[in-house]
Amino acid sequence: MKKLLLVLVFTLILIVGCEKKSTESDNGAPWVPANPILDLIFVEGGSFEMGDHFNEGYDDELPVHEVTLSSFYIGKYEVTQGEYEVMMGSNPAHDYGVGDNYPVYYVSWYDAVEFCNALSEQESLTPCYDLSDWICDFSADGYRLPSEAEWEYAARGGVNWEDNYRYSGTTNNSEEYAWYNTSQTHEVGTKVSNQLYIHDMSGNVWEWCNDIYSYCYYDSSPSENPKGPGFGSERVPRGGGWNISAFVCRVAIRVGNSPNVSGKNMGFRVIRTAE
Repeated sequence: MKKLLLVLVFTLILIVGCEKKSTESDNGAPWVPANPILDLIFVEGGSFEMGDHFNEGYDDELPVHEVTLSSFYIGKYEVTQGEYEVMMGSNPAHDYGVGDNYPVYYVSWYDAVEFCNALSEQESLTPCYDLSDWICDFSADGYRLPSEAEWEYAARGGVNWEDNYRYSGTTNNSEEYAWYNTSQTHEVGTKVSNQLYIHDMSGNVWEWCNDIYSYCYYDSSPSENPKGPGFGSERVPRGGGWNISAFVCRVAIRVGNSPNVSGKNMGFRVIRTAE
């Protein structure tokens, strides 16, 4: 009942409503081909324990299970309004923080996917998505949304994770890493990064993942490069948002929402396969 109430409130909220460029990533890994607008971080593949380590969340965050992932690149920041406008020709964000360095919001899952394909085409990469059926080709070299597992692995610090924390950082101090319970979005990168120099994976805006949502997915998900269930009507956003409590900004929390829904706290970040 508690979980259902959270999802209903989350849905209601949605309906109502980068200065560093170099030849290396912050952790010294090879840099992907030069991109005029995005900063990417290399995340070395490895294994981690996915799920609610504190046993304080909801049943869909359990059981805690080991997942092994291949290497990938992920956005250092949430996609900004400036970046979105450069690629798509307009900025959908309004009223809750507006500016080139604010995260873009009021974007649906479909909007985020179309951005990924447009960015891939701009760089002469193979788009990951077939826009006739919205299926993702994970073997393509273009940009896509992260899987739930990739998102959580990056949020926890990748192979650098040593302890389990509630938020995307190196302590359980939510205020250090996340924008939450505020009146609007905030410019990206203004909170402390996690171990991989990635910012805002807790709070600021919810981030669309590629996966279809299933409440019981962890009971049967593959242990290697899981990509979510094969069918369902909802997609997964992760990380919480600026107008929600710290509890909902935990890296383990999972929710599902219609891919058609855009909201004042809904954004995304991009990923590229590295192998």
